[in-house]
Amino acid sequence: KEDEIVFFDFGPVVEEWEADYGRTYVLGTNPRKLKLQRDTELAWMEGKAYYDLHKENITGAQFYQYTFELAKKYGWHYGNHHCGHLIGNFPHEKIVGEEEINYIHPNNHQLMSDNDQHGNPRFWIYEIHFVDLDEKIGGFVERLVS
Repeated sequence: KEDEIVFFDFGPVVEEWEADYGRTYVLGTNPRKLKLQRDTELAWMEGKAYYDLHKENITGAQFYQYTFELAKKYGWHYGNHHCGHLIGNFPHEKIVGEEEINYIHPNNHQLMSDNDQHGNPRFWIYEIHFVDLDEKIGGFVERLVS
């Protein structure tokens, strides 16, 4: 319908490897919804730039807190208990588990740059989830940050 929010969330799997990519689109001209769409994209880019500057010494908890504050900066509430996850072998939930250290989560105090338990580099999907609790709308963006 006119002025609806549409989410595209793709998780393609190629052989034993997964990817994760998502975006928000607005069908119509509702200014608040268009702002939400634009803000999630801008915030993702801002978060990526921050991550690139600090990726060697930032923990999941620190990056989550930065992202949580981005929501406030853009005038939204942060709408998820994490802002990203590890990616790689499919499915990541079964391979690495659902422990908080596998997410960009407020309780993950491990450096994001640390290798996994086998000495392999870890790759992160970064997610922005902004919501307006009064209007009951939300938007998100996710893609590879490292």
